[in-house]
Amino acid sequence: MVLFAVAFAFLQDPATPHLQELLSRTAEEAEIFQQNAPKSLTQETLEQRALMAPSRFRPRIGNKPPPDPPKPRLVVRQIVSEYSVVPLKDSTDGNLVELRQVVAVDGRKVQSVETARHALSLGIKSPDERVRKRMLEDFARHGLVDVATDYGTILLAFGKRGQQNMRIVLTGEEQVGVDAAWVLAWQQVTPTGGILEFAGNQADRHALQGRLLVRKSDGLPLRIQAWNEHAVNHQVIRDEATVDYIESAHGFLTPASVLHRHSVNGNLMTENHYRYEPFKMFGADTEIKFTELTDMPPPPTVKK
Repeated sequence: MVLFAVAFAFLQDPATPHLQELLSRTAEEAEIFQQNAPKSLTQETLEQRALMAPSRFRPRIGNKPPPDPPKPRLVVRQIVSEYSVVPLKDSTDGNLVELRQVVAVDGRKVQSVETARHALSLGIKSPDERVRKRMLEDFARHGLVDVATDYGTILLAFGKRGQQNMRIVLTGEEQVGVDAAWVLAWQQVTPTGGILEFAGNQADRHALQGRLLVRKSDGLPLRIQAWNEHAVNHQVIRDEATVDYIESAHGFLTPASVLHRHSVNGNLMTENHYRYEPFKMFGADTEIKFTELTDMPPPPTVKK
């Protein structure tokens, strides 16, 4: 495959690090994330830009010429949620999933932060696949479409077990902000650990491929890019995401932002941009307490 074409001269460069060293560092960071993420919580802001179906077409009346066909509408929404990462109930491998509780929609308060955190704590005690589906249904009730989930935890796919389900090669170097980074191309061999798609009552996983960028100075993962293409009802569906990670004040990597794009037959239909406040640690296992709280962001400017 073109994705994994690598120049041998590059791999033989003595300045190039050993691939296994980079993968070991990434697996270590994934393990630290798995241990600490369930003990933390943050506030997530999602801005969605989506092309929606045009308003209902008006039929021709009398001798008037027919109106121009209506065009798709660009709809911009903003959702603010309390966000945490938790293990699935009865999971034997410690899989983590994202949980959210919406607190504001387009600047309109839906519930208090305290109420959202209480509801989130209830979900934390017994999360399963149904909880995730209900979360997406809740987003749909607020007018969102093609919402992506669990990209913020994609670092977990690069644990030791996850790497056994991948083909990974070192392909070059690139700049991520002020940091020089090594670029690793990766592809999952099976859908296990891939993207989870809900369609009606069905939940299907799709294998992913992409790029992992790690800092040249110490091998710290900085960015993970992932994409997948599959056919549904004779249409080509493509989902792609870029996840940027930063090291939290508590010493483990957390997502800083996720940019997800959903395309159909090569046409961009939805763009989801998630941003995360600094993560805070739980003060206790049974009650959500924090040493500091962040203020709600100002109401957005909604474009119609």
